[in-house]
Amino acid sequence: MDFGVSEKTVGEDCGVFGMYDLSGGDVASTIYYGLYALQHRGQESAGIAVTNTLNGKNLVFAHKDLGRVNKVFNENNLATLKGNLGVGHVRYSTAGASSRENSQPLVLAYAKGTLMLAHNGNLVNTPQLRSELAMGGAIFQTTTDTETIAYHIARERIKSRSVQAATVRAMDKILGAYSFVLASPRKLVGARDPWGFRPLVIGKLDNAYIITSETCALETINAEFVRDVLPGEVVTILPDGTIESNLDLAIEPEKVARCVFEYIYFCRPDTKFDGMSVTKSRITAGKILAQTHPVEADLVVGVPESGNMAALGYSMESKIPYGIAFTKNTYVGRTFIKPGQSSRVKSVKIKLNALRDVVEDKKIIIVDDSIVRGTTCNQIITMLREAGAKEVHMRVSSPPFKHPCYFGIDIPKEDQLIANGRTVEEICKIIGADSLGYLPIESLTELSGGLPICDACFSGNYPVDPPVEDIRGDYER
Repeated sequence: MDFGVSEKTVGEDCGVFGMYDLSGGDVASTIYYGLYALQHRGQESAGIAVTNTLNGKNLVFAHKDLGRVNKVFNENNLATLKGNLGVGHVRYSTAGASSRENSQPLVLAYAKGTLMLAHNGNLVNTPQLRSELAMGGAIFQTTTDTETIAYHIARERIKSRSVQAATVRAMDKILGAYSFVLASPRKLVGARDPWGFRPLVIGKLDNAYIITSETCALETINAEFVRDVLPGEVVTILPDGTIESNLDLAIEPEKVARCVFEYIYFCRPDTKFDGMSVTKSRITAGKILAQTHPVEADLVVGVPESGNMAALGYSMESKIPYGIAFTKNTYVGRTFIKPGQSSRVKSVKIKLNALRDVVEDKKIIIVDDSIVRGTTCNQIITMLREAGAKEVHMRVSSPPFKHPCYFGIDIPKEDQLIANGRTVEEICKIIGADSLGYLPIESLTELSGGLPICDACFSGNYPVDPPVEDIRGDYER
């Protein structure tokens, strides 16, 4: 729920943006706008690090802090970031305290120069990797698994012919979900895990190349989409503009498993994830809901913003009019990043209010992307009833959440999930709806256009074995 009152605390683990201007122009301001386009992927911190590849000094200039992009950066500090190669990052931590030290990009100085790294995702073998590094004398400055990735690439670079070769070798050790951009003194590298959990794309703007999380960031800066980085692939932008790929050496995935929740919620609607339009995915979900869970009603409405496209799809399929039932205060920050459940609940009416003139004396179908704990869902249904709705029928454009995610999405443990051990009828009663319908799990592949997906948070079928201990709160992304 992009309007920010989500009881579900579903959070994405970041957006990344790397840029290499081969003509030598400064990239910081363009990275800033790219991060602005990726703000939906994380609001806790933002950062940019740049270097100049042409002067031979190998100096890195960086600025990062807690807060959104427009809070962290201003005209003055952007002006200090002089360089034609850089990476940027917006962060959402899944648990634990936010800190400036855990902000990204990470800048690591080592024997071969410097590495600037920005990462989206979550490793499942972080404790083992950190222990190995610590026994070898590594001193950690953060609690992020991103630092673990950086250290392993740096170690492999010492004995490899290139940073891309070192990245491929490091990928033999790191396990889990990751899409990251990496800048060495004269190269820009992008890597995507063998399962392809998170999106990563290549773009071009004049004589500059971009590697970033979503196509919407390319469109924001008027860059041309070149292609997706494929699962298991490492791509490298060289100083002459050549794009090198390890496809002939790529790690063979046991099962490609794109995160289906990228289609359902996380990606911006104007993004394409591995060629599939996210808007089309969400409209398709709504159409399926109308087919599988029809009900007589006067109006179909969405929970802003991520429920709107699915609601439109439901309306198109059912022929029931689509409407706007909520007014949203756009000047309030995303309240779901607050640490306490009570503070999130109290924020509901601060952010959102029902339009009485629209819903009064009507039977309403309300569509949202998911239900996790159910608290805010109950609050919104109550809000509609208080505004005069005669009936409120809840439709959800995903299956019931029954299992936690270990690959970069903040879905809590089973005992915090409303669907754990409850029937749909029981959930319906708890949230106070007149009826409740979820997207059938077998229809999820329609959202990806038939591409293989990860649906572990719904099915419990993890493509990668989850960690023995749940370390999501200890090793923040």
